[in-house]
Amino acid sequence: MPGGVISNLRHQLRLVGKEDKLQQTLDEAALVRADFGYPIMVTPLSQFVVSQAAINVIVGDRYKEVTDQVIQYALGLWGEEAPALMDPNVKDKILSRSRAKDWQGWEPPEPSVEEVRRKFGGASVSDEELLLRVYAGEDAVKGMNAAGAPRAHLNGTQPLIRLIEELSKKKACTQVFISRPGFSLTLGKRS
Repeated sequence: MPGGVISNLRHQLRLVGKEDKLQQTLDEAALVRADFGYPIMVTPLSQFVVSQAAINVIVGDRYKEVTDQVIQYALGLWGEEAPALMDPNVKDKILSRSRAKDWQGWEPPEPSVEEVRRKFGGASVSDEELLLRVYAGEDAVKGMNAAGAPRAHLNGTQPLIRLIEELSKKKACTQVFISRPGFSLTLGKRS
């Protein structure tokens, strides 16, 4: 189970006053994962498994309530192999509810690049910023732009004098040794 999923689960259980159900939910998550055909535990599948486990524990009846994402998973909208790998009894229980009928035959929209560009900033937005806006969101892009350019860090392409100057400012650095074939330089601070 990914650590971030566990910490998020703990937080969510605390919000509903069920933090004492953490271990029971983690145990149930192992059973749900088996029922789902052992999906890889990465986003978003790990959240589907853990959310369903929490619902099963809180409701007290396995799969009495399910999320739309679990229905979509059982229908194969999150991977074509999922329905074939699921426990058939669990899949039938999930897909027998009326909400499953609403999702049957649904296909995700496939907007053109031009439509996405119009929705997320227009023609003046670079491809890189467009991707950030789609995946990180407008607030993240605004925050990044407000932070300004990244701070320059010293690396091997900096001139030697600048490198020595910056190293001499570091209190923990008392000696600098530079060596290349045919050349070596040792500098030390006076106490």
